[in-house]
Amino acid sequence: MTTTLFRRAFFGLAGAAALSVAGTGFASAASLAVGSYPSNPPFEYKTSTGTFEGFEVDIVNEVAKRLGMTVEISDLGFQALFAATASKRIDVAISSITITKERLGSQSFTQPYYDADMGIATRKEATVSKVEDLKGKVVGVLAGSTGDKWAKDNKEKYGITDIKSYNAQQDLLMDLSAGRADVAVSDVPGMEYAFLKMKDLAVKVRIKTGEQYGLMMTKDHPLLAKANDAITAMKKDGTLAAIHKKWFGSDPAAGSASAVEQPLPKP
Repeated sequence: MTTTLFRRAFFGLAGAAALSVAGTGFASAASLAVGSYPSNPPFEYKTSTGTFEGFEVDIVNEVAKRLGMTVEISDLGFQALFAATASKRIDVAISSITITKERLGSQSFTQPYYDADMGIATRKEATVSKVEDLKGKVVGVLAGSTGDKWAKDNKEKYGITDIKSYNAQQDLLMDLSAGRADVAVSDVPGMEYAFLKMKDLAVKVRIKTGEQYGLMMTKDHPLLAKANDAITAMKKDGTLAAIHKKWFGSDPAAGSASAVEQPLPKP
């Protein structure tokens, strides 16, 4: 997730004291202090009761459980997450944060657990299984998105007939369902989440972007290795696959970061 998002974060005295404890004695604290942007479904979002739910919420809760800890999630703006981990106000940040060399200079990350690919979606009965099948097709995209750029860059290469731009994901997927677009090119997680309800549609092809998400932690956090080992165990025992299916309606792709152990990212 690279969009700059701003939201004022306020902590009362009790909350500040709790975060101070988390920031100065990570391993001895019974609670893992987590920061999260509150409006990023299906990865994380805040319910009407004020609790957090989502794919990454389930992951961090399971990691904490395996470390013998509980979780306290604070509502933070996306950009504020980086300052909060760097200053040790929180132990972990979640919000579909892409692992990059630049970020690894000031932060630590666990191994990735999600490949942030784009995808080609169609109606389930459509016979699209590779990018070459876009020949002669009308492609729907979100205006200004990475999918929009990819479709325009590859229109001639793959023989795309027309590109239709939409201002809202819902409008794009409704037209796909109705046959006014042959395929949609967009981010996989958002489409798979929508397809839990729009059951006539499916992601047929993944387009690799190289972006991967992991738990972002304070640089050289004393619990980094243990959190990373917990994620490895979750991949091996099927827990992560079950969480993936719960939130995206599908099993992790074979060989993906959601299914296979990955190296611990290094600067």
